[in-house]
Amino acid sequence: MDTQPLDVTVASGLEATMRDGTVLCADTYRPAGDGPWPVLLTRTPYGRQDAGVLSRLDPIGAAARGYLVVIQDCRGRFGSQGRWEPLVHEGPDGYDTVRWAAALPGSDGRVAMYGPSYLGYTQWAAIRMLPPDLRAAVPEFTWADPGDGLITRGGAYELGLVTHWTLTLGFDVLQRRYADRPAQLQRHLEALHTALDGLVAHTYRELPAGEAPTLRRLGLPRPTAGHWSATPARIPTLTVAGWFDAFLQGSLDNHLSARAGGAPAALIVGPWSHDNQTRRIGDTDFGPIADAAALDGDRSLPQRELDWLDRRLRPGPDPEPEAPPVLLFVMGAGEWRRFPAWPPAAVEVAWYLRTGARLSPDAPPRPDSPPDSYEHDPGDPVPTLGGALLLAPQFPAGPCDQRPVEQRDDVLVYTSEPLRAALEVVGRITVHLFAESTAPSTDWVARLCDVGADGVSRNITDGVLRTGGSGRTTEHVIDLWSTAHVFLPGHRIRVQIASSCFPRWDRNLAAAEGGEAPTALPRARQTVYHDAARPSRIILPALHERPAPSCRLSGATKPNPVTPSPESSAPDGDRRSPASHRGSCSPSTGRPPSTGTASPPRQPMR
Repeated sequence: MDTQPLDVTVASGLEATMRDGTVLCADTYRPAGDGPWPVLLTRTPYGRQDAGVLSRLDPIGAAARGYLVVIQDCRGRFGSQGRWEPLVHEGPDGYDTVRWAAALPGSDGRVAMYGPSYLGYTQWAAIRMLPPDLRAAVPEFTWADPGDGLITRGGAYELGLVTHWTLTLGFDVLQRRYADRPAQLQRHLEALHTALDGLVAHTYRELPAGEAPTLRRLGLPRPTAGHWSATPARIPTLTVAGWFDAFLQGSLDNHLSARAGGAPAALIVGPWSHDNQTRRIGDTDFGPIADAAALDGDRSLPQRELDWLDRRLRPGPDPEPEAPPVLLFVMGAGEWRRFPAWPPAAVEVAWYLRTGARLSPDAPPRPDSPPDSYEHDPGDPVPTLGGALLLAPQFPAGPCDQRPVEQRDDVLVYTSEPLRAALEVVGRITVHLFAESTAPSTDWVARLCDVGADGVSRNITDGVLRTGGSGRTTEHVIDLWSTAHVFLPGHRIRVQIASSCFPRWDRNLAAAEGGEAPTALPRARQTVYHDAARPSRIILPALHERPAPSCRLSGATKPNPVTPSPESSAPDGDRRSPASHRGSCSPSTGRPPSTGTASPPRQPMR
């Protein structure tokens, strides 16, 4: 439902009293007239008047569409009272704020919530409290279980994400804490700037990483687990995610939880990262239809979100029929496609690690195939190079040329023959790895890559698993999360195996169970098996039937069963327009940069 722009009145400093007496501060954006209007609420730790927050939420545009928009500072942040404790208070505070917003003058009593990242988490926290006035939500780019992508993943500490995010939120924490002690405030702010300026060269490398020495010295609150439950949603939700977002799988899990609640649940997943929804992610240009500013060559992502909210809260007399609720950008094919549900029906296809660095659809026939091994040195970890991540700007997210990583001696690489026909992979991916380590504890990092006809390997998705040492060969299942990607004819499938990805995940210093956190850097011998009795493999969810593309610009064809081929280039006449690749991923020598840079943007988890 489109409307002509209206005059919007902004009111600042509205106070909402929570159940424990804490007062939270909000601004409102009110359409002209007397209303009543549905309320569009968001709750943020980044400052309700922060330019980045306002640019992303566009409260004036939403008010012009006929919504009473409310932007509130979370407890302990900026204008709100209380103590900032990440994740802790958002459920009760969200419930109380929804009830307060529903009773504002001009409200029609119905509330919806919207916003990305932590703003998305505040929505799920409120949803699980079941406030009766909450009627719809549009959570974007946010997590579900904090132990799967926010604080840890696969047991490994999310060092790069937690450290950078906590430091950038530390300015307001220190200013509030030392407001009446200017000398101490100055000293602590200087220490905070030093930590950010030396993030890559020093802060990330402090040991023991899991105890976050810099954050502890500054007294900055970190997010902690234990503030999450998988309660199904009972209101309509539109979940927005990105294939290269650090919280991709959490967003997909949230969507499944919403669907389980029985209310309408829609999903949009683009080829985006957490803070970049343009056409270019990493070193890849996915084309104009991938840009959220004109999604699928049509309306912008914010406009589509408001369209969806209109259908729930401001329906017209003749509402348009609902399209299939899942809209995915399928990488490789370079097109948007609609599906009736996530995940779509698929057949699990195994590709096996084989002797000679090969990847094959055929299982190893021999029980005596020799294993592969490498030495893992935590003092020289494999550097982070692209992926679904949220780190400092020195480590951009997205698909990146993996050749600098794959040339290292501590990275095993297994590659298929060129494909004769397209293989479309949509869904969740796992690696079953038979391996052992001489360390009492170790990490296994697995990564799926697409090797183009030009020989360039680019990451599609990856995962990590921290394991305890058993002294025996063990089958480890590594969760690579999900993707939607077509491996085109002439391309090769590649799997990387390593034991680190730094500074994305902390270095595993092999502390024995129950022992103190180590500060030494012991080396380990890592061995990967791929024989008939220990068939290490990657499981790919392959689509055999391909739905019609949503995008009018598509020229993709229906894939056939996959057959390896000796040819190394795509056949003539392929009508696809492959994504272009130009370098926005920083070149790597195999090691992180040796010097720090200026302080990164203040709000990385937005």
